[in-house]
Amino acid sequence: MAKAREYGTHEPVSIHPYIDPVLCIGSGACVKSCPEKDIIGLSGGKGKLINASLCIGHGACASACPVGAITLVFGTAARGVELPYLTPHFETNIKGVFIAGELGGMGLIKNAVTQGREAVDFIARRIKEEGPSREGVYDVLIAGAGPAGIGASLNARKHGLKSLTISQNDLGGTVLHYPRHKIVMTSPVDLPMYGKVKLKETTKEALLGLWKEVFRKTGLEINSNEKMIGLKNEGDWFRVTTTGGEYLARCVVLAIGRRGTPRKLGIPGEELPKVAYSLIDPEQHRGHALLVVGGGDSAVEAAVALSDGPGNRVTLSYRGDALNRIKPANRERLEKAVSAGGVKVIFNSNLIEIREKEARMAVGEEAVTIPNDYVYIFAGGELPGEFLKSIGVRIEKMFGTPRN
Repeated sequence: MAKAREYGTHEPVSIHPYIDPVLCIGSGACVKSCPEKDIIGLSGGKGKLINASLCIGHGACASACPVGAITLVFGTAARGVELPYLTPHFETNIKGVFIAGELGGMGLIKNAVTQGREAVDFIARRIKEEGPSREGVYDVLIAGAGPAGIGASLNARKHGLKSLTISQNDLGGTVLHYPRHKIVMTSPVDLPMYGKVKLKETTKEALLGLWKEVFRKTGLEINSNEKMIGLKNEGDWFRVTTTGGEYLARCVVLAIGRRGTPRKLGIPGEELPKVAYSLIDPEQHRGHALLVVGGGDSAVEAAVALSDGPGNRVTLSYRGDALNRIKPANRERLEKAVSAGGVKVIFNSNLIEIREKEARMAVGEEAVTIPNDYVYIFAGGELPGEFLKSIGVRIEKMFGTPRN
């Protein structure tokens, strides 16, 4: 617990278990059931959170507790988390608009697929009760082709609904932005029209291969590289505006994730083709001077992956004075890469200009210029909260409260 405080991983950032000390009997079932490492431990005969920020909401601890002492909650009493209001059927305050998966605070693959599937179950029941949609109107339009969108799309097909799935990227959603070979933790999940998938630990490539196999077997299709840019309520249906045109839909499922559009730094040279906001294939770099900007897990993983390339010279720039919110395993990998000379970390630094063969940083009060061939920026994403507010979805701040 002391090390977690030192590393800054003791504060939860999203969904996490709350362990009621009055009900807890110290069975240790929560510790044994957690698929992650060192999230929960026993202290003073009671279950305690250790690395709370690393929890990704499996919920295995709550299921395993023999006395019901654990509840999954969002935020803490001192630090709230903003999430869209959702009913138990994942419908927002706007009738007909649903949110499933990461955007609603549940990023775990199994949970995301389940939410997408259950949202469409509810939509199918409603359409059966109220009657079919008129000609030219989709029963449901699904935005996003990650786990939640796939779950929703397959279930819509299973129910025989007139549906359309669009995605601003390609098949895979957030998984597409992981570095190659990144391990993705998941658990068995039931995919409509395909069956149960039992994956407890797999690679990005294997998971994307699974999605392609699911699409091949079920005949499911999506409109790739088509982004939703507007949603207007027109009474009995919604007018959905995308980069590819307009559609009318009776219901809309937003499964677009929380990454949003990559946040840019707004500095000179950021428009150069050498600048990217995700690392897909580190093996393309050999003998390059590479700058990675950011202080989270994505930035650290990218820097370490790039350092493996023969002759690469990797610099990790972070505006803070320490990397306080990265996973212990990533910290160990970075420390090894630094010790081996593969990565140089510059704290208290801000990128101020990108040039063809150089990058300029402000390090404290000093301006420093370093040789550079490519820049990778991991400054987070512009979350779709403003888009949700613009279409009228209510956003709630949750202070240690459970989701409905």
